[in-house]
This record gives sequence, C-alpha cells and structure tokens, in this order.
Amino acid sequence: MLSLDPSRWLAVGLALAAYAAVCLIAWRAARRHTVAVAAVDDCWQIVFASQTGNAETIALQSAAALQKAGIAACCYPLNQLDDERLVAGGCFLFVVSTAGEGDAPDNAARFARDCLPESLALARVDYGLLALGDRNYAHFNAFGRRLDDWLEAAGARRRFDRIELDGCDAEGLAHWQHQLLRLAGTTAFVAWETADFSPWTLVDRKQLNPGSQGRPVHRLHLRPSAGLPDWAAGDLAQIVLPAEPERPREYSIASLPADGGIALLVRQHVREDGSEGLLSSHLCRYLQPGESVELRIRPHPGFRLGANGERPLILIGNGVGLAGLRALLAERVACGRHDNWLIFGERNAAHDALLADELEAWQRAGQLRCTTVFSRDGGALRYVQDVLRHEAEALREWIGRGAAIYVCGSRAGMGEAVDRTLADILGRQGLDELADAGRYRRDVF
Repeated sequence: MLSLDPSRWLAVGLALAAYAAVCLIAWRAARRHTVAVAAVDDCWQIVFASQTGNAETIALQSAAALQKAGIAACCYPLNQLDDERLVAGGCFLFVVSTAGEGDAPDNAARFARDCLPESLALARVDYGLLALGDRNYAHFNAFGRRLDDWLEAAGARRRFDRIELDGCDAEGLAHWQHQLLRLAGTTAFVAWETADFSPWTLVDRKQLNPGSQGRPVHRLHLRPSAGLPDWAAGDLAQIVLPAEPERPREYSIASLPADGGIALLVRQHVREDGSEGLLSSHLCRYLQPGESVELRIRPHPGFRLGANGERPLILIGNGVGLAGLRALLAERVACGRHDNWLIFGERNAAHDALLADELEAWQRAGQLRCTTVFSRDGGALRYVQDVLRHEAEALREWIGRGAAIYVCGSRAGMGEAVDRTLADILGRQGLDELADAGRYRRDVF
C-alpha cells in the first residue's frame, strides 16, 4: 500500500527503535506506564504525535538516549497531555508529525481540539520541538509549526530552535541528537544505527482488477535472499529505488511470516500531470520475476493487534487498504478468533472484488462477516460510511461487546468520512475514548 503520509518518508535513518532491544523495552514501558511516569519530578517528558510510528520511534529513541546519559525521561502520546499538566510546568520534548492536510495525527487530535484553542500561561514550561514532514506536500510540518507557535505565544521557553526534518534528513536528525546530548551535559555522540535494506526477489505478480475503471492493482509476492525475518500483522514494508535513495515508500504487508514471504497490494500511481509514479510503475510493470528490490520491514505498533487480539474486531477500508486488513484477518483466523467483521469498498463488483476468493472462504468457514459495497454499481449503499450508517445498531452492539475498530485506506474521502460517521454513531467523546484505549486505530494515507 503506497503511503502518501509525509511522515512515512522519514524512515531512512529513523527506524532503529523497532529493531533495537533497548527501544523495544522503552516502547513496552511507555505503553504500560505512560500516565504514571509523566508525573515524575525532574523528568524530561518526551511527547509524540505520530500517525504511522516514525515520530513515536524517534521519541522512544530520544528517551532511551537521555536515560542512558542518566537523565530521567518518560514518553507518551500528545493526547495524554492536558492543560493542567502543562500549566504545572516542567521540561518537555515534542516530536510531532503532520497528517493529511496539515492536521494533527490521531494520537494528538484530542490535544489539538481541546488545548490548542486555549490561551494558557506556560511560563514554567521549558521545551524543544522536532517536526517531521516532507516539502513535497503543501502543508509542510504544519502541525509541528502550529504547536511550536502556540507554546511560544503561551510563554513557554525554548531550549533550542525548532528542528524540522524534510524527508530522510540525516543532518536534521543528527542535530536533534546533539541537542539531546547537550541537555544531558555530554559531548559524546554516537549516531543512531539503522536497519539495512536487503534484496527481496519477486516470485510472482498478478493483476487483481483487470477491466477496472480505476488504475491497475497488482498482488506481488516477494522472498528475501537471506533468511526470512519476523514481522506482525499491521507492519510495513519499506522499498527504495536506487534512483531515489532518500525516498523510500511504505506498503502495508498483506501476509504473515507463515506464508513464506511478503505479499503486497500495489496500485499503479499516476500523478496529476499524467506522469507515472516511479516505484509503483517499477513494481507493477517493469520488475520481472527473479529480479529483486531493496526492502526492509518496519514495525508499526500503532496498527498491530496487541491487546485487541482478544476482542471482536471491526475492519473498515477501501482499495489497497485491504492489504493491511487482510494481514490482521489472517492473524485472527490463525489464532482461532472468528468474531471478525470486514466492511470494504471499491468501484465495481465485476472487476474490483479484491481477494474475493479468500474472503468468501473465510465467510463459508464462519470466520468472517463481510460487507462489501461498490460505489460505481449504484444502489442505496455506495460507500463504506453508508454501510456504517445502515449498520449503526449492529456497530453499537459490537462496540458494546468490546470490539476494536481498525481503518485502512485512503484518508481523503473514505478515512475522513468514516471518522465523521463513527463520531455520529458513537459520539465524538465515545470515539475519542475508544482511540485513547487503543480500540480505534487508523492507517490512512
């Protein structure tokens, strides 16, 4: 699944925490103790706003670096920071990305809505801020800049000027690391390591939507030249072309390690000027079986099942967003969980029923409830948000039984409309509470 989220293109040089044991420990600790540790006196509070995990990874790396230097540090998402805690003062490091059209990421949306409109007195706050973005987008680092301006206007004191990353900006990241070391009172500098790309061979490729009104969608199977690494449903494959080493693209992995390789669903991209996307065209047209691409796996903890593996699961998506949802379903089926409901939309049933055979097999086996909707076929229900309204009573019943909701697909149109519809059905406060509990998760691009 090709990601258009600017923060995803920062992955070169920024993904160590997912692979390094120290950062894995920090992530688990942050998940268990986010609220409690944030109140510790003399603790640098490292607060992240992250849609796809890059800002969270850097925040956890930063916490680990300070802790290694003997500085107390804790890490938690921006939604867990409220005005009362800010006014109380302290030392904060903000690591924030921008989502959509200059918006806050999901785990910062509550803060942006409830706190940023307020005029607070933050003279007791010391802070530094790192903004993650990409200048190919019109609203470069918009949320990071907005947060920084708000903090300054409220009287908070900058420890150093705002640092902005543009794409895979190794120099900007190194500057951030040096600021951390300066705060820790040391000059020793060791660059954060990165996970290496390695060659993965194309085994086979198949177009899934011949005759579609939309652009071609292909399913690709790839295997590594070395041993098969481990990953979990929800994780991402980063692929880079030699011509664009600074611009890796990320795709949702549609398979599990037990399948023996990585499966991707890739839609060939065409820009507004009619030119073809380099990587999607390479994957969909030019790469031949037996040839390889440079790939690495990036864990995406925000879209893994985690504790939701024991809950009923509602999966909502469209287009190639089905890739990430398919992996979640496969993991659920493998674990014997059959309380799964997929709501999926595409153009025409005759041409765009992606992975229909597998979905139908899971339905026949009683492992899946599947509701599909096709926008170009007419009828009262044309989009996934219309299905949600039609099934509002059933949706509330599933949520009442403890269900979690996962959304994967395009942000514009589907993702935004689904969020509004869920808020109408469950109430905005109710949806926020689900998000805070990790029961509403989105991978939208």
